[in-house]
Amino acid sequence: MECIVLAAGEGKRMRPLTARRPKVMLPVANRPMMEHLVLAARDAGIRDFVFVVGYGEREVRSHFGDGSRFGIHVRYAPQRQQAGTADALRSAQDLVSCPFLALNGDMILSSADIIHMMKTPAPCMGTSTTDHPWDFGVVLVENDRVTSLEEKSKRPKSNTINAGAYHFTPDIFDLLAGVSLSSRGELELTDALGIIIGSKRLGAVPLSTWLDIGYPWDLLDANAALLSGVSSENKGTIEEGVHVSGPVLIGQGTVVKSGTYIEGPCIIGNNCRIGPHVFIRGATSIGDECHIGHCTEIKNSVIMARTKIPHFNYVGDSVIGSGCNFGAGTKIANLRHDHAPVKSGGKDTRRTKFGAVIGDNVSFGINCSVNVGSVVGSNAHFAPNSVIEGSFGENSTIR
Repeated sequence: MECIVLAAGEGKRMRPLTARRPKVMLPVANRPMMEHLVLAARDAGIRDFVFVVGYGEREVRSHFGDGSRFGIHVRYAPQRQQAGTADALRSAQDLVSCPFLALNGDMILSSADIIHMMKTPAPCMGTSTTDHPWDFGVVLVENDRVTSLEEKSKRPKSNTINAGAYHFTPDIFDLLAGVSLSSRGELELTDALGIIIGSKRLGAVPLSTWLDIGYPWDLLDANAALLSGVSSENKGTIEEGVHVSGPVLIGQGTVVKSGTYIEGPCIIGNNCRIGPHVFIRGATSIGDECHIGHCTEIKNSVIMARTKIPHFNYVGDSVIGSGCNFGAGTKIANLRHDHAPVKSGGKDTRRTKFGAVIGDNVSFGINCSVNVGSVVGSNAHFAPNSVIEGSFGENSTIR
């Protein structure tokens, strides 16, 4: 069994986090989301992979290489123009010669579900359920067969959706060759699936574990889910007077200074400086070479590498890019006064607690206030005492 991972897209809905990296390389529990998927497939018994790459492919190639570091073999199929999912899959046609799995690279599956997919005769599709099916391809299933597939219906017929995981034989490429441009101007895999559905041959495999990461706030749910299985391990230095509660993983070269209180589950990367007197609350991941300093509180957040949050700061329920710097006293709000769901970038996050999405290399002066749902593009700079609310593009400056 071989596995094709579709990893060529930018992930525009994840902006500004994908301005300098492809979506599949965004970190969840301090690993690129695609790495979690690949390792689950490896643990299911797959060793041969084809990665379809395009936008930001250098990051994917640099991280995975030939796969030997992960105990697998990786080949790459470039998709030079992101012309749709059918085109992406066709890019790998010459590299597969047997039944294979095709997996969207921006989701997380369990090894058990991947094994289930492998054992189910091709062609078949993984399905899941959701409380917002209008954001996905909605399917109807009868007697373990998909009988209908409708993309992003405004009136979905069910809450069962296409999970973006497939088991195919090379025959699929004959169908893909006949796909024409859709109304969205793309070559879509769903058109080929429609032909298989019409012949009543597309099996349905319900997945027990499926984490889809479509928007920045979905990183928080995925991060919390993966951290729930983390085990405590300390590879760094913990000074006297530090209290650790629950599962906490601390990386090599990291120093946790006196007076710090860490509630797990939490993961802290390599070569970080934490404290003194820091409060880190559960479901937080902190990337490599970060500095979380005196009297700062971090809660349920994803903090990417080389970011400094050093003095009297609060960050809650937020996603912070790499290389950011928070001036003393800068805080991010994470709750509306009326407790209504937070909107971010005009989109309903369906979360009553959500802070902000901060791109890479953003600098805040002292005593900045960032309101709920704010989106800040990379390389933005904010003067001391700025009130930040709404959306700001790349290179924005408030003086």
